[in-house]
Amino acid sequence: MTAITDRQKLQYIAAKAADARVNVELETEGMILNMGPQHPATHGTLRIVAKLDGEQVVAAEPIAGYMHRGYEKLTEVRTYPQITALVNRIDWLGSFANEVPFILASEQLMGIEAPPRAQWIRTLLFEMSRVANLILFLGDMGVQLGAVTPAFYAFRDREFVLDQIEAVTGGRFHPNFDRIGGLKDDLPKGWLVETKNVMNKVRSFCDEIEGLFMNAEIFASRTRGIGVIPTDVAMQYGLSGANARASGIDWDLRRDAPFGFVYPELDWKVWTHPDGDSFARFWVRLQEVRESTKMIDQICDGVPGGPIMAKVPRIIKVPAGEAYVATENPLGEMGFYVVSKGELTPFRVKIRSASFNNVSITPWLLRGVYVPDIITILASLYFILGDIDR
Repeated sequence: MTAITDRQKLQYIAAKAADARVNVELETEGMILNMGPQHPATHGTLRIVAKLDGEQVVAAEPIAGYMHRGYEKLTEVRTYPQITALVNRIDWLGSFANEVPFILASEQLMGIEAPPRAQWIRTLLFEMSRVANLILFLGDMGVQLGAVTPAFYAFRDREFVLDQIEAVTGGRFHPNFDRIGGLKDDLPKGWLVETKNVMNKVRSFCDEIEGLFMNAEIFASRTRGIGVIPTDVAMQYGLSGANARASGIDWDLRRDAPFGFVYPELDWKVWTHPDGDSFARFWVRLQEVRESTKMIDQICDGVPGGPIMAKVPRIIKVPAGEAYVATENPLGEMGFYVVSKGELTPFRVKIRSASFNNVSITPWLLRGVYVPDIITILASLYFILGDIDR
């Protein structure tokens, strides 16, 4: 019988230990991460419940409802003129743009068309609301990724746009300026010239943002290839606005259904991007701000003279019927379905908001990503909770 040396014993023990390390399967328990309802990346009171396997998201569920205000039911006990004060608070960053689709639906039911001057000014303020809204997005995108400087630039230059909106409407965030048949007031003297000066500042802001982000290696690594939404998936979930165009969908209601606006009179283009990732959504919005400034310049040069209000009864009583009008709001398609029974108040109002559809894709989009990418993706989708919790 051959004796086993100490060295052989040690080799045997080491081999068995190696086999044990290879054969033992490490088991990990899933972790639940609650993001929100109070979190800077959720733009309000949205809660994301993410189930994790290590640092990877296995499943995610968006939970809204924390600030539900019941706007659709409130419209049933408000007169038509009173409703504009409600609806411009849905997307609190969209201001004037929220009023327009409801006003257009009411005008359609009444068979009223605003005078040409009112349509031009309405389009002008609509685009200025878009610029003010998207400037904040461009700055906030940097904050979500750890860069604070772009937000300072955004707040600085957004003030110039809000000052111009306030100079006309009297309100910075909730102007309540649109009226069935036209507008509340005309433009003050010298306002068009000053607005063109402000648009020059906005274009300089876009150049600054582009310089800060486009050459930043960290920004590229955090956004390129992150949160990719293929074209067919974007269409299945009903995405609209820049989120859809960043997935290669060439659709913009300002060009394809410009009811009540003067967009056909302007020289402009619709920007799209084929990649569908977080970078593409940022890039499309950056180009849209620049394009809006060009449109605003054209409108300032082309606003016709004439009245700003059509002949409208002193007491608004909308004839019985129903109408749906959608507009290309800063966050995407916002539509109002208005049902009237010929009374002072609507019988029913249904709101199609952009943010609801844009957030509904998050369970599909967040599956398989890493935790830090959740922030990037939510920031790039750009939603407002008031637009969801109506």
